[in-house]
Amino acid sequence: MNRQRRMNRALLLLHRGIELLIIIYRYVCMLDSHGLHSNYQEERRTFSIIFYSDKHSTFPPLFDCTNARIVGFGGRDAGDKNPFAPKAFVARYWDKHVINNLTKPSFLLSKASPMSAADAAWFAKLAAANTLSTRLPEFCSAAHLLCFPEVRPSLEKHSEDVDFQTYDDGQNFTNYGTSRPAGIDSFKNYSNGLFSTPVNEFRRYSRGAAGHDDSFASYAGDTNVADQSFHTYGTSTAGGSGEFKQYGGNSNVPDLRFTTYSDSTAGRTQSFTGYSENGNAGGQTFASYGKNSAGAASDFSGYGTESNVASSSFTNYGSKGAGPNDTFTNYGVNMNVPEETFRSYGDGTLGGSQSFANYRDGANVGDDTFQSYAKNTKEGTQVDFTNYGNSANPGTDTFTGYAKGAEGDHKVGFTGYGVNSNATFLDYAKTGVSFSTYNTSSKPVSGSLVNKWVEPGKFFRENMLKEGTVMPFPDIRDKMPQRSFLPRSILTKLPFSVEELKGVFKVSDNSSMYKMIMDSLGECQRAPSAGETKHCVGSVEDMIDFATSVLGRSVTVWTTENVNGSNKNVMVGKVKGMNGGKVTQSVSCHQSLFPYLLYYCHSVPKVRVYEADLLDPESKAKINHGVAICHLDTTAWSPTHGAFLALGSSPGQIEVCHWIFENDMTWTVAD
Repeated sequence: MNRQRRMNRALLLLHRGIELLIIIYRYVCMLDSHGLHSNYQEERRTFSIIFYSDKHSTFPPLFDCTNARIVGFGGRDAGDKNPFAPKAFVARYWDKHVINNLTKPSFLLSKASPMSAADAAWFAKLAAANTLSTRLPEFCSAAHLLCFPEVRPSLEKHSEDVDFQTYDDGQNFTNYGTSRPAGIDSFKNYSNGLFSTPVNEFRRYSRGAAGHDDSFASYAGDTNVADQSFHTYGTSTAGGSGEFKQYGGNSNVPDLRFTTYSDSTAGRTQSFTGYSENGNAGGQTFASYGKNSAGAASDFSGYGTESNVASSSFTNYGSKGAGPNDTFTNYGVNMNVPEETFRSYGDGTLGGSQSFANYRDGANVGDDTFQSYAKNTKEGTQVDFTNYGNSANPGTDTFTGYAKGAEGDHKVGFTGYGVNSNATFLDYAKTGVSFSTYNTSSKPVSGSLVNKWVEPGKFFRENMLKEGTVMPFPDIRDKMPQRSFLPRSILTKLPFSVEELKGVFKVSDNSSMYKMIMDSLGECQRAPSAGETKHCVGSVEDMIDFATSVLGRSVTVWTTENVNGSNKNVMVGKVKGMNGGKVTQSVSCHQSLFPYLLYYCHSVPKVRVYEADLLDPESKAKINHGVAICHLDTTAWSPTHGAFLALGSSPGQIEVCHWIFENDMTWTVAD
C-alpha cells in the first residue's frame, strides 16, 4: 500500500513537472516567434534534450518552434489520457464547481475538446494573434470542428457516350457532354449520402448539344448540411431530350442552388423531378428553367414537397418562350412552415400552353409570395393555374400579377386560390380570363397531414407518463454533424460576430456556412423572452457556469440514454419524477448549427422532469432510458406551435411534454 502511494505521488510530481516545462517552453517559443531567441540559445538546447528524441527514436517531438506548430502525441486519444489536456481539465472543473457526489455525466464530458495539451496551447496562441485561419485545416481536424473544404475545379471533358455512376470526391465537375452531336449520356449519384463531402459544384451538363439525350439522377441526395451548386443543364441545345431526377432529396439543412436548366433550346423535351423533396430546414434556390426556348415541352414535378421549415426561391420558368408546352406540378406542397418565393412563370411567351398545379397546397402556416404569372403573353397563349395556397393551417400568401399585360387572343384560367383571410391577390387581368373559387373555406386538418407536419410522439400529455402506456416514440437521433466544444482557452480568444468569424473560418458571403453562422448568432443575440434567462455556450466550462448560476451548485444534467425505439412504439416502464415530481425549474440546452459545438441554453420555469424506462411492447425488454420534460405553462407559446396542432389545443390551456433528444440535455437541481 505504501509503495503504491509513493508511486502515485511520484507520478503526480512528474505530471506537475511536465506541466511547468510546457509553460516555460511555450514562453521560449513565444520569444522565438518574436525574433528574441538569440539570447536564449542555451535554454532552447536544454529543452530540446528534454522534448526531442534522438535520431534513432520512433517517437515524434512534442514541440517544434521552427515549424510554428505543435506536433503532439497520440492524436485524439491523447486528450483522454494526458492530465493536462482539455478533457482532463473539464473533469477537474466539474469537481470544483459542482458540489455533490453524483457520478460525472460522461455524455457531457465526452463532448469536450479532443485536443492534446500541446495542440490546445499552440492553437490558443494562434487565436490570440488572430492567425488561426492560417492553420485552419489542422485546427479543424485537431479540434473536431465542422469546416467546409475549399472546392477544387476539375476540367476533365467527356466527348463520348458516358454512363457515369457514383461521383463523390468533393471537386467541381465541369464540361460534361458539352456540344455533343446525338448520342446519350447518363449521370447517376453525384455527391449522395449523409456523410458525403458537403461542398460540391457542377457546371455545364449537355450544353450546346444537338439531338442529344441525357439523364441525371440523384444529385446531393441524403446529405447533411450540404452546400451544393448546379449550373447550366442543357442550355442552347437543339432537339433531344433531358431528364433530371432528385436534386437534394431527403437532405438535412441543405443550401442548394440550381441555375439555368434547358434555357434557349429548340424543339427539346425536358423534365425535372424532385427538387429538395422531403428536406429539413435549410434553403434552396432555382433560377431560369426553359427560358427563351422555342417549341419546347417542359415538365417540372415536385419542388420542396413535404419539406420542413425551408426557405425556397424559384425564378423564371419558361419565360419568353415560343410555342411552349409547359407543366409545373407541386411547388411547396404539404410543407411545414415554409418561406417561399416564386417569380416569373411563362412571362412574355408566344402561343403554346402552360399549366401550373398545386402551389403551397396543404402547407402548414409560413409565408409565400408568387410574382408575375403569364405576364405580357402574346397571341394564342393558353394558361391555366390550379390550387394556390389551399392550406389547412393559414399562412400569409401574396399573389402578384396574373396575366397582366397579356395581348391578343389568349385563354387564362385560375382555379382554387387560398383558404384563409391572410391571402392577397394583386394585378389580376380580367379580359379573356376565367377565375374560380377565390378564398374558399377551410377544411379540417386530417390526421395524415398532422403526422407529416408533426412527428407522432414528438409532443404528448403528462398523463401518458405512467407505467404500461404504449405510445409512439419520435426519431430522436441527432442529425447535425458531429463536433466538439472548444477549450475555453481558445474560445475566449475567438470573436463572436459574423464578420469576424468569416475571416477565422474562411467563409464566403451567402454560402451555407455564412447563413449557418448568421442564424446561430442571431438566435444567441436575440433578446430573452419575458422571464427567460438565456446564454449560448461553446465550452463545457461555460455550460457548467450558466447552469449553476441559475440552479445553484448542486446540479445534475440529463439526456435520453440512447436512440433505441426511434420511429417505433414503446411501452413506458418505471417512471420517476425529478425532485420528487414537484414543479421545478430546469436549464435546457439545445445544439446550434455552428463550426464548433455551440449550445443555446435557457432557463425553463414551471416544469416537471421525468426519467422513465422504455420497453419493447412485445418482449417487455428494456431498450432505452428516456428523459422527458413537461412544460406546465404554455401561455406564451405561439398558437401555430406544432404541439397544439398535434394535441388539439391552444396556448395556456394544456401542459406539453416531450422527450429530450440525442445530444440535447436538461439540467436540474440534484436530488
